[in-house]
Amino acid sequence: MSNIVVSGYYGSKNAGDEAMLAAMIEVLSELDPQTNITVISANPPDTKRRHGVEAVSWLSFSEIWKALRASDLLVSGGGSLLQNVTSRRSLYYYMAIIVLAFLARRPVMLYAQGIGPIEGFWARTMMRLIGNRVRLITVRDHGSLAELSALGISRPKIVATADPVLAINPVPKEAGRQILQWNGVTEDKPLVGISVREWKGWQRYKEIFAETADRIAAELGANIVFLPMQYPEDVKTAEMVAALMKEEAVVLDGEFSTAELLSLVGNMDLLLAIRLHALIFAGVMGVPLVGVSYDPKIDRFLDSIGETPAAKLETVTADELMAQVRRKWQAREVFREKNAALLNDLRHLAFQNAELAVEILREK
Repeated sequence: MSNIVVSGYYGSKNAGDEAMLAAMIEVLSELDPQTNITVISANPPDTKRRHGVEAVSWLSFSEIWKALRASDLLVSGGGSLLQNVTSRRSLYYYMAIIVLAFLARRPVMLYAQGIGPIEGFWARTMMRLIGNRVRLITVRDHGSLAELSALGISRPKIVATADPVLAINPVPKEAGRQILQWNGVTEDKPLVGISVREWKGWQRYKEIFAETADRIAAELGANIVFLPMQYPEDVKTAEMVAALMKEEAVVLDGEFSTAELLSLVGNMDLLLAIRLHALIFAGVMGVPLVGVSYDPKIDRFLDSIGETPAAKLETVTADELMAQVRRKWQAREVFREKNAALLNDLRHLAFQNAELAVEILREK
Protein backbone atom coordinates (compact mmCIF):
# COMPACT_ATOMS: atom_id res chain seq x y z
CA MET A 1 0.00 0.00 0.00
CA SER A 2 1.27 3.48 -0.94
CA ASN A 3 0.76 6.52 1.28
CA ILE A 4 0.31 10.00 -0.21
CA VAL A 5 0.03 13.27 1.72
CA VAL A 6 -1.83 16.00 -0.17
CA SER A 7 -1.19 19.68 0.62
CA GLY A 8 -3.56 22.35 -0.68
CA TYR A 9 -6.33 24.82 0.09
CA TYR A 10 -8.72 22.16 1.35
CA GLY A 11 -11.39 22.24 4.05
CA SER A 12 -12.20 25.93 3.51
CA LYS A 13 -15.54 25.48 1.73
CA ASN A 14 -14.19 26.54 -1.66
CA ALA A 15 -16.04 24.47 -4.23
CA GLY A 16 -13.28 24.69 -6.82
CA ASP A 17 -10.61 23.39 -4.48
CA GLU A 18 -12.87 20.66 -3.11
CA ALA A 19 -13.59 19.62 -6.70
CA MET A 20 -9.85 19.44 -7.36
CA LEU A 21 -9.38 17.20 -4.34
CA ALA A 22 -12.33 15.01 -5.34
CA ALA A 23 -10.90 14.62 -8.85
CA MET A 24 -7.41 13.82 -7.52
CA ILE A 25 -8.74 11.17 -5.16
CA GLU A 26 -10.95 9.71 -7.91
CA VAL A 27 -8.18 9.26 -10.49
CA LEU A 28 -5.42 8.26 -8.05
CA SER A 29 -7.69 5.61 -6.53
CA GLU A 30 -8.67 4.41 -9.99
CA LEU A 31 -5.01 3.96 -10.98
CA ASP A 32 -3.98 2.40 -7.66
CA PRO A 33 -6.89 1.23 -5.47
CA GLN A 34 -4.43 0.45 -2.63
CA THR A 35 -3.33 4.08 -2.29
CA ASN A 36 -3.93 5.62 1.14
CA ILE A 37 -4.42 9.41 1.01
CA THR A 38 -4.02 11.86 3.91
CA VAL A 39 -5.06 15.47 3.31
CA ILE A 40 -3.72 18.52 5.12
CA SER A 41 -6.97 20.37 5.77
CA ALA A 42 -8.37 23.49 7.43
CA ASN A 43 -11.26 21.29 8.60
CA PRO A 44 -10.16 17.65 8.98
CA PRO A 45 -13.59 16.27 10.07
CA ASP A 46 -15.28 17.86 7.03
CA THR A 47 -12.58 16.56 4.68
CA LYS A 48 -12.90 13.04 6.11
CA ARG A 49 -16.70 13.15 5.75
CA ARG A 50 -16.75 14.75 2.33
CA HIS A 51 -13.99 12.74 0.64
CA GLY A 52 -13.61 9.55 2.68
CA VAL A 53 -9.87 10.02 3.32
CA GLU A 54 -7.64 10.63 6.32
CA ALA A 55 -6.97 14.27 7.22
CA VAL A 56 -4.76 16.28 9.56
CA SER A 57 -5.00 19.90 10.64
CA TRP A 58 -3.11 22.47 8.56
CA LEU A 59 -2.09 24.18 11.83
CA SER A 60 -0.65 21.07 13.50
CA PHE A 61 2.92 20.70 12.27
CA SER A 62 3.41 17.71 14.56
CA GLU A 63 0.54 15.87 12.84
CA ILE A 64 1.79 16.94 9.42
CA TRP A 65 5.31 15.75 10.27
CA LYS A 66 3.99 12.39 11.46
CA ALA A 67 1.94 11.97 8.26
CA LEU A 68 4.92 12.89 6.09
CA ARG A 69 7.20 10.43 7.89
CA ALA A 70 4.68 7.66 7.18
CA SER A 71 4.22 8.71 3.54
CA ASP A 72 5.80 7.73 0.24
CA LEU A 73 5.07 11.03 -1.53
CA LEU A 74 3.97 14.61 -0.83
CA VAL A 75 1.62 15.97 -3.48
CA SER A 76 1.48 19.78 -3.36
CA GLY A 77 -1.55 20.92 -5.30
CA GLY A 78 -3.50 21.40 -7.29
CA GLY A 79 -4.47 25.00 -7.69
CA SER A 80 -2.76 28.37 -7.36
CA LEU A 81 -0.85 27.64 -4.16
CA LEU A 82 2.51 29.02 -5.22
CA GLN A 83 1.73 32.69 -5.75
CA ASN A 84 1.64 35.75 -3.50
CA VAL A 85 -0.85 38.05 -5.19
CA THR A 86 -4.06 36.94 -3.44
CA SER A 87 -2.20 36.14 -0.20
CA ARG A 88 1.43 36.81 0.70
CA ARG A 89 1.52 34.48 3.70
CA SER A 90 0.08 31.39 2.02
CA LEU A 91 3.04 31.08 -0.35
CA TYR A 92 5.43 30.69 2.58
CA TYR A 93 3.10 28.21 4.27
CA TYR A 94 2.96 25.89 1.25
CA MET A 95 6.71 26.19 0.76
CA ALA A 96 7.18 25.29 4.44
CA ILE A 97 5.21 22.06 3.96
CA ILE A 98 7.47 21.17 1.03
CA VAL A 99 10.57 21.85 3.17
CA LEU A 100 9.15 19.55 5.86
CA ALA A 101 8.90 16.79 3.26
CA PHE A 102 12.53 17.42 2.29
CA LEU A 103 13.53 17.06 5.95
CA ALA A 104 11.54 13.83 6.15
CA ARG A 105 13.41 12.64 3.03
CA ARG A 106 10.21 12.17 1.05
CA PRO A 107 9.80 12.95 -2.67
CA VAL A 108 7.66 15.95 -3.59
CA MET A 109 5.46 16.45 -6.63
CA LEU A 110 3.98 19.82 -7.54
CA TYR A 111 0.65 18.59 -8.89
CA ALA A 112 -1.15 20.56 -11.62
CA GLN A 113 -0.05 23.83 -10.12
CA GLY A 114 -0.87 27.27 -11.46
CA ILE A 115 2.49 28.93 -10.78
CA GLY A 116 2.69 32.63 -9.98
CA PRO A 117 2.62 35.49 -10.07
CA ILE A 118 5.34 35.54 -7.39
CA GLU A 119 6.52 39.01 -6.46
CA GLY A 120 9.54 40.09 -4.42
CA PHE A 121 13.22 39.09 -4.43
CA TRP A 122 13.12 36.80 -1.38
CA ALA A 123 9.91 35.03 -2.40
CA ARG A 124 11.27 34.35 -5.89
CA THR A 125 14.65 33.23 -4.53
CA MET A 126 13.07 30.79 -2.08
CA MET A 127 10.74 29.45 -4.77
CA ARG A 128 13.69 28.86 -7.09
CA LEU A 129 15.66 26.99 -4.41
CA ILE A 130 12.68 24.84 -3.41
CA GLY A 131 11.35 24.29 -6.92
CA ASN A 132 14.67 22.95 -8.16
CA ARG A 133 14.70 20.29 -5.40
CA VAL A 134 11.29 18.67 -5.97
CA ARG A 135 11.04 15.37 -7.86
CA LEU A 136 8.46 16.38 -10.47
CA ILE A 137 6.38 19.40 -11.50
CA THR A 138 3.17 19.34 -13.49
CA VAL A 139 1.49 22.64 -14.33
CA ARG A 140 -2.05 23.24 -15.50
CA ASP A 141 -1.24 25.80 -18.20
CA HIS A 142 1.55 27.10 -20.43
CA GLY A 143 1.63 30.41 -18.58
CA SER A 144 2.93 28.51 -15.56
CA LEU A 145 5.71 27.04 -17.72
CA ALA A 146 6.81 30.57 -18.55
CA GLU A 147 6.70 31.52 -14.87
CA LEU A 148 8.90 28.55 -13.93
CA SER A 149 11.40 29.54 -16.61
CA ALA A 150 11.46 33.14 -15.35
CA LEU A 151 12.06 31.86 -11.81
CA GLY A 152 15.00 29.77 -12.98
CA ILE A 153 13.40 26.41 -12.12
CA SER A 154 14.60 23.76 -14.56
CA ARG A 155 16.15 20.80 -12.70
CA PRO A 156 13.11 18.57 -12.09
CA LYS A 157 11.04 17.03 -14.85
CA ILE A 158 8.35 19.58 -15.83
CA VAL A 159 5.18 18.60 -17.71
CA ALA A 160 2.31 20.80 -18.89
CA THR A 161 -0.97 19.01 -18.13
CA ALA A 162 -4.34 20.50 -17.15
CA ASP A 163 -6.44 21.37 -14.11
CA PRO A 164 -7.30 18.21 -12.11
CA VAL A 165 -11.03 19.03 -12.19
CA LEU A 166 -11.03 18.43 -15.94
CA ALA A 167 -10.49 14.72 -15.24
CA ILE A 168 -13.74 14.49 -13.30
CA ASN A 169 -16.71 12.86 -15.00
CA PRO A 170 -19.87 14.82 -15.90
CA VAL A 171 -22.84 14.15 -13.61
CA PRO A 172 -26.60 13.80 -14.21
CA LYS A 173 -28.63 17.04 -14.17
CA GLU A 174 -31.48 15.79 -11.97
CA ALA A 175 -29.96 16.79 -8.61
CA GLY A 176 -29.36 20.32 -9.85
CA ARG A 177 -32.88 20.50 -11.29
CA GLN A 178 -34.34 19.59 -7.90
CA ILE A 179 -32.25 22.24 -6.10
CA LEU A 180 -33.45 24.84 -8.60
CA GLN A 181 -37.07 23.79 -8.06
CA TRP A 182 -36.68 24.02 -4.27
CA ASN A 183 -35.42 27.56 -4.76
CA GLY A 184 -38.39 28.58 -6.90
CA VAL A 185 -36.61 28.58 -10.27
CA THR A 186 -39.13 27.74 -12.97
CA GLU A 187 -38.41 25.79 -16.16
CA ASP A 188 -40.46 28.05 -18.46
CA LYS A 189 -37.46 30.25 -19.37
CA PRO A 190 -33.83 29.71 -20.30
CA LEU A 191 -31.40 29.78 -17.38
CA VAL A 192 -28.29 31.94 -17.20
CA GLY A 193 -25.95 31.25 -14.31
CA ILE A 194 -23.68 33.91 -12.81
CA SER A 195 -20.75 33.21 -10.50
CA VAL A 196 -19.23 36.22 -8.72
CA ARG A 197 -16.70 36.69 -5.96
CA GLU A 198 -15.57 39.53 -3.70
CA TRP A 199 -12.40 41.21 -4.91
CA LYS A 200 -10.51 43.97 -3.09
CA GLY A 201 -13.73 45.58 -1.89
CA TRP A 202 -14.44 46.97 -5.35
CA GLN A 203 -17.98 48.17 -5.98
CA ARG A 204 -18.00 49.13 -9.66
CA TYR A 205 -17.90 45.59 -11.09
CA LYS A 206 -20.88 44.62 -8.92
CA GLU A 207 -22.89 47.42 -10.53
CA ILE A 208 -21.77 46.28 -13.98
CA PHE A 209 -22.78 42.68 -13.29
CA ALA A 210 -26.18 43.85 -12.01
CA GLU A 211 -26.75 45.92 -15.16
CA THR A 212 -25.64 43.01 -17.35
CA ALA A 213 -27.91 40.57 -15.52
CA ASP A 214 -30.87 42.93 -16.04
CA ARG A 215 -30.10 43.19 -19.74
CA ILE A 216 -29.76 39.40 -20.08
CA ALA A 217 -33.11 38.86 -18.34
CA ALA A 218 -34.86 41.42 -20.56
CA GLU A 219 -33.17 40.68 -23.87
CA LEU A 220 -32.95 36.88 -23.68
CA GLY A 221 -36.04 36.31 -21.55
CA ALA A 222 -33.91 34.31 -19.13
CA ASN A 223 -34.04 33.54 -15.44
CA ILE A 224 -30.89 34.65 -13.60
CA VAL A 225 -29.38 32.26 -11.04
CA PHE A 226 -26.35 33.16 -8.89
CA LEU A 227 -24.18 30.13 -8.07
CA PRO A 228 -21.89 30.26 -4.98
CA MET A 229 -18.49 28.61 -5.43
CA GLN A 230 -17.24 29.55 -1.95
CA TYR A 231 -19.71 29.48 0.91
CA PRO A 232 -20.80 31.81 2.42
CA GLU A 233 -18.59 34.55 0.91
CA ASP A 234 -19.94 34.23 -2.64
CA VAL A 235 -23.54 34.27 -1.38
CA LYS A 236 -22.94 37.68 0.24
CA THR A 237 -21.39 39.09 -2.95
CA ALA A 238 -24.20 37.67 -5.09
CA GLU A 239 -26.79 39.22 -2.79
CA MET A 240 -25.08 42.59 -3.20
CA VAL A 241 -25.27 42.28 -6.98
CA ALA A 242 -28.88 41.03 -6.93
CA ALA A 243 -29.89 43.97 -4.71
CA LEU A 244 -28.69 46.34 -7.42
CA MET A 245 -30.81 44.66 -10.11
CA LYS A 246 -34.20 45.77 -11.37
CA GLU A 247 -35.19 42.31 -12.59
CA GLU A 248 -35.73 39.36 -10.28
CA ALA A 249 -32.89 36.92 -9.67
CA VAL A 250 -32.36 33.85 -7.51
CA VAL A 251 -29.33 33.64 -5.24
CA LEU A 252 -28.67 30.04 -4.22
CA ASP A 253 -27.88 30.24 -0.52
CA GLY A 254 -26.34 26.90 0.33
CA GLU A 255 -23.14 24.91 0.64
CA PHE A 256 -23.26 22.44 -2.23
CA SER A 257 -21.12 19.41 -2.95
CA THR A 258 -18.98 19.14 -6.07
CA ALA A 259 -21.53 16.84 -7.70
CA GLU A 260 -24.41 19.20 -6.86
CA LEU A 261 -22.60 22.22 -8.28
CA LEU A 262 -21.68 20.35 -11.44
CA SER A 263 -25.32 19.32 -11.79
CA LEU A 264 -26.52 22.89 -11.20
CA VAL A 265 -24.13 24.26 -13.81
CA GLY A 266 -25.28 21.54 -16.22
CA ASN A 267 -28.81 22.95 -16.06
CA MET A 268 -27.67 26.37 -17.25
CA ASP A 269 -27.99 27.48 -20.87
CA LEU A 270 -25.07 29.89 -20.40
CA LEU A 271 -22.65 30.70 -17.58
CA LEU A 272 -21.08 34.12 -16.88
CA ALA A 273 -18.35 33.81 -14.26
CA ILE A 274 -15.46 35.40 -12.43
CA ARG A 275 -14.62 32.17 -10.56
CA LEU A 276 -12.17 29.87 -12.38
CA HIS A 277 -13.78 26.61 -11.35
CA ALA A 278 -17.24 27.80 -12.28
CA LEU A 279 -15.84 28.16 -15.80
CA ILE A 280 -14.20 24.73 -15.59
CA PHE A 281 -17.46 23.20 -14.33
CA ALA A 282 -19.20 24.71 -17.36
CA GLY A 283 -16.59 23.11 -19.58
CA VAL A 284 -17.01 19.70 -17.92
CA MET A 285 -20.81 19.91 -18.27
CA GLY A 286 -20.79 21.24 -21.84
CA VAL A 287 -22.27 24.67 -21.05
CA PRO A 288 -21.27 27.77 -23.11
CA LEU A 289 -19.29 30.14 -20.92
CA VAL A 290 -18.22 33.78 -20.64
CA GLY A 291 -15.29 34.54 -18.34
CA VAL A 292 -14.17 37.78 -16.71
CA SER A 293 -10.52 37.95 -15.65
CA TYR A 294 -9.24 39.11 -12.26
CA ASP A 295 -6.17 36.83 -12.23
CA PRO A 296 -3.85 35.29 -14.88
CA LYS A 297 -5.29 31.84 -14.13
CA ILE A 298 -8.57 32.88 -15.80
CA ASP A 299 -6.78 34.02 -18.95
CA ARG A 300 -4.68 30.84 -18.99
CA PHE A 301 -7.66 28.49 -18.73
CA LEU A 302 -9.66 30.33 -21.35
CA ASP A 303 -6.66 30.32 -23.66
CA SER A 304 -6.43 26.53 -23.27
CA ILE A 305 -9.92 26.17 -24.78
CA GLY A 306 -9.39 28.77 -27.49
CA GLU A 307 -11.19 31.57 -25.66
CA THR A 308 -10.29 34.99 -24.27
CA PRO A 309 -11.80 36.85 -21.30
CA ALA A 310 -14.77 39.07 -22.10
CA ALA A 311 -13.08 41.81 -20.04
CA LYS A 312 -10.81 42.58 -17.12
CA LEU A 313 -12.64 42.91 -13.81
CA GLU A 314 -11.11 46.30 -13.08
CA THR A 315 -12.35 47.89 -16.32
CA VAL A 316 -15.33 45.69 -17.31
CA THR A 317 -18.37 47.30 -18.93
CA ALA A 318 -21.88 45.97 -19.47
CA ASP A 319 -21.51 46.48 -23.23
CA GLU A 320 -18.42 44.21 -23.27
CA LEU A 321 -20.22 41.48 -21.35
CA MET A 322 -23.37 41.70 -23.44
CA ALA A 323 -21.37 41.47 -26.67
CA GLN A 324 -19.89 38.15 -25.53
CA VAL A 325 -23.19 36.92 -24.09
CA ARG A 326 -24.96 37.57 -27.42
CA ARG A 327 -22.13 35.91 -29.35
CA LYS A 328 -22.27 32.78 -27.23
CA TRP A 329 -26.06 32.73 -27.07
CA GLN A 330 -26.59 32.95 -30.82
CA ALA A 331 -24.15 30.13 -31.54
CA ARG A 332 -24.33 28.16 -28.30
CA GLU A 333 -24.59 24.74 -29.98
CA VAL A 334 -21.48 25.51 -32.01
CA PHE A 335 -19.61 26.49 -28.86
CA ARG A 336 -20.82 23.36 -27.05
CA GLU A 337 -19.31 21.16 -29.77
CA LYS A 338 -16.10 23.20 -30.02
CA ASN A 339 -15.49 23.21 -26.26
CA ALA A 340 -16.34 19.51 -25.96
CA ALA A 341 -13.61 18.58 -28.45
CA LEU A 342 -10.98 20.75 -26.76
CA LEU A 343 -11.97 19.62 -23.27
CA ASN A 344 -11.70 15.98 -24.25
CA ASP A 345 -8.01 16.56 -24.95
CA LEU A 346 -7.63 18.47 -21.66
CA ARG A 347 -9.30 15.60 -19.78
CA HIS A 348 -6.54 13.24 -20.93
CA LEU A 349 -3.91 15.76 -19.82
CA ALA A 350 -5.61 16.16 -16.43
CA PHE A 351 -5.56 12.38 -15.96
CA GLN A 352 -1.82 12.42 -16.70
CA ASN A 353 -1.18 14.22 -13.40
CA ALA A 354 -2.23 11.13 -11.47
CA GLU A 355 -0.40 8.78 -13.82
CA LEU A 356 2.87 10.64 -13.17
CA ALA A 357 2.28 10.58 -9.41
CA VAL A 358 1.75 6.82 -9.49
CA GLU A 359 4.99 6.45 -11.50
CA ILE A 360 6.90 8.06 -8.63
CA LEU A 361 5.32 5.61 -6.18
CA ARG A 362 6.22 2.65 -8.37
CA GLU A 363 9.82 3.86 -8.68
CA LYS A 364 10.05 4.06 -4.89
